[in-house]
Amino acid sequence: MTRIVLADDQGLVRAGFRMILRGEDDIEVVGEAEDGHQAVELAATVSPDVILMDIQMPGLDGIEATRRITAAHPDVRVVVLTTFDLDEYVFAALRVGASAFLLKDAKETQLLSAIRVVADGGSLFAPAVTQRLIARFTEPDDRTARELPALTAREREVLVLVAKGLSNAEIAERLVISEHTTKTHVASLLQKLGLRSRVQAVVAAYESGLVRPGRS
Repeated sequence: MTRIVLADDQGLVRAGFRMILRGEDDIEVVGEAEDGHQAVELAATVSPDVILMDIQMPGLDGIEATRRITAAHPDVRVVVLTTFDLDEYVFAALRVGASAFLLKDAKETQLLSAIRVVADGGSLFAPAVTQRLIARFTEPDDRTARELPALTAREREVLVLVAKGLSNAEIAERLVISEHTTKTHVASLLQKLGLRSRVQAVVAAYESGLVRPGRS
């Protein structure tokens, strides 16, 4: 059973999500938060698997709440909710540990898929949208650039392909290696860079200058 917390300052939005999730046998809503402070508290007290996190909330916004939650509870996955697909707040949330982002007007099937993928340890993002966010909002980060030399040559190759949106199977085919080996490389580079997800790996690749927006 996947345990969900709904964090949104609009009661009608929470009610809508709750109605959608109520009919799913493998999903249970275990708490609701009206602001970031409540979301942080619920992360500690009800041990959710996934938090659906609105970004713009009073008191403590979803970005800071996400940062605190992912730092204190690494196993809790955060799906950030936004009204616009090009939103600097979404990018900030990805940087602090969110595993996915989802538009508030997403279809029910997309919402359910996002929850299940993230709960299973994956990350859900549209590469084209993420790359547009990165192209608009990133600047090279010296700290990330200094950390990248810790990667092997093969790990750097894999990171470039992850940043371009390729799946593990596609990376394996491109590099003529097994999918298992690809997964091992991805796990290793995430560990070396102190990252939690493929989304953060994409951000790191662009911030370091390893991949440049607009280049194939």
